[in-house]
This record gives sequence, structure tokens and C-alpha cells, in this order.
Amino acid sequence: MTPEALKSLIAPLRAAAATATADGLRGALGDVMAPDADLRLCHPFGDLTGPEALFDTCYAPLLAAMPDLERRDMIVMAGTTPEGQDWVGCMGNYMGTFTAPFLGIRPTGHLAHMRYHEFFRIEEGRITQMQAIWDIPELMMLAGVWPMPPQLGAYLATPAPMSGDGLSVAGDGALAMDHVIAMLTDLCRHPGNPDPAVMQLDRYWHPRFNWYGPAGIGTARGTAGFRNWHQIPFLQAMPDRKLDALGDLMSHWIGEGDYVCETGWPNMRLTISQDGWMGIAPAGREVFLRSLDFWRLENGLIRENWVLVDLLDLYRQIGVDVLARMAMFNKARNLGPIDLPGGMEPVAGAGGLA
Repeated sequence: MTPEALKSLIAPLRAAAATATADGLRGALGDVMAPDADLRLCHPFGDLTGPEALFDTCYAPLLAAMPDLERRDMIVMAGTTPEGQDWVGCMGNYMGTFTAPFLGIRPTGHLAHMRYHEFFRIEEGRITQMQAIWDIPELMMLAGVWPMPPQLGAYLATPAPMSGDGLSVAGDGALAMDHVIAMLTDLCRHPGNPDPAVMQLDRYWHPRFNWYGPAGIGTARGTAGFRNWHQIPFLQAMPDRKLDALGDLMSHWIGEGDYVCETGWPNMRLTISQDGWMGIAPAGREVFLRSLDFWRLENGLIRENWVLVDLLDLYRQIGVDVLARMAMFNKARNLGPIDLPGGMEPVAGAGGLA
């Protein structure tokens, strides 16, 4: 199918989620998704089957926490992978007034944001597989309840592409995809070769590139930011990283125009053998990383890279239950719903609107 046709198939779901209601979302999911769709979701949701399970497990609790929930897509791209599969990839933020707990995260009473990367495989006109990471740690940090070490990178609400064309991506993406895959190939030459120059970062990355990592790692700017706030501690702790197409590792790639996206479930195998990454002790354990990524090129160089890793699942693999750790602190927190006044009540002593 053409990218345009693939995007049109999920358009009803995007429209229903943009101004979300329980009935609207439930109906749209049933319309676009196969009853036996294979759903691979971030921790703690896990693997599910079909649209009803997706709504009941994920969207119903999120709507209860944010009754005015809205989905804000910032990138939507589609295409056929080299293996012949049709996929649609979406990046954006779920936003809403956070008035009731979600997964034990205390509400703030304010507008909240949680980034998502969601990929949908299309077969015979319906979604048959979904791979998705919601950045739950981002919501935890926004609520001030992250129970793990502070991140090195910056914390911010992830922006849309600076080019402003994330919702109108089009064109042949072969060159862009070749560029990103060549970049990753050279990236993996280090630390086997201890000289960082072997990665040829300047050949692939714009001098002012932004790397938007998941909450827990954070955002970095340029080569210095990327190396200091992510890559150096990452490789120091796990120097034996192994990427796609090795045994049980498999990614699905799409290139469209100046954009590239990849969904890997998982797509990286590593051993935490040293100290230095996210405060994790050298556990000596092999772990698998689920990473769903988007890249945007500008004048032939990578200008922006959106990365989500299922960090809650990573912690789970080394025996750390982040949500349970947060729940220990919740014993001294008020998790009750927040009932906000309507906003038109008179304020004592006020003579009018400011």
C-alpha cells in the first residue's frame, strides 16, 4: 500500500484520540484494529490481544486520570519495510489535566504531558500488530515522584520537528534510511575500537542536532551533549552492545522523505558489566532494550532524533520494580482525585478580573 493509504487507515483512530472520549476511542479502536491484533506495549502493560484489551488496560485508566485527554501527533509516517511489511509510525504527546492517579502516579491538577512512540502494522486494511512505548517516567518526573536517580540530560516536553512538516511527511526516503543505517553501523565500531573518531559523528550529525531521549536519560544537544549526557555513560556500563538482525533481535524500518523511523521489540542486547549508566550497579546481567526511534535529516545530516526506550522494562529485567518503589513513597502522599473549581467563582477581595 502507498504511505498515503496507510495513513488514511489509522486516521479515524487519530481523530478520535485528538479529543478523546471513552465511547469515541473504544469505537475507533474496534473499527481500525483486528479483533486478534497482537499488541506489544511498554511495561507495566505488557502483551495484549485486541482493541478491547487495549482500551481497558491502557486508555480507560488514562482517561480516568485525564478526563480531557488529547492526543497530539507530531510525526506521522508510513511505508513498506525492506521485508515487505506495511507500517505506520507516530510520535507525539498525550496531554490533559492530571486530576486523578495513573498507575499510582499522583495527580498534579495541572496540564500534563507524556510522549508516545506508537507503531502499527497494517494487513488487509486493519491494524494487526502494535508496538508502543508511553514515556511513563516523564509523567512521574512531571509529578515529582520519580524514585530513581536523576537524569543527566535535560528534562522538557519534547517538541515537534523544527521544520514544521512532521504531519505532512512525503517522498522517497531511501537516501535518508541509508544514511541512518550507515550512521548506526559506524556508531557500533566503538568501543570495539576505543577511538571515538571511528564513529565519524561529524559525517552523519548536524553540528546543532537535538537528541530527544526518554525521561530517565533526557535530551542532549550536539555532539558534546550527546556524548556526555548519554553515550559515554551508556557505553561505559554496557560496552558489548549488539544491534539489529542478530538472533532474536529484529527491527522494522521505514524511510519517507527526510524522515526515518525504526521499531525494535527488542532491537538491542547488552550486558550491564560496569558502573555509570542511570545509577545502575554493574549487575552482570544481559538485558534487552526495546527502542522506538525517529530521525529527521536536514541537508543530508541528522538534525533531530527522537528516541524512546522502555526503561521501566529495563529496570524490571534487573529486578527493580520502579512503580513499586514509587508506591513506597506514596504511603506519605495524598493520591486522591483533585476537584478543580470551574474557574468563574469570585475571589475574596478581588474587584474584577486581572
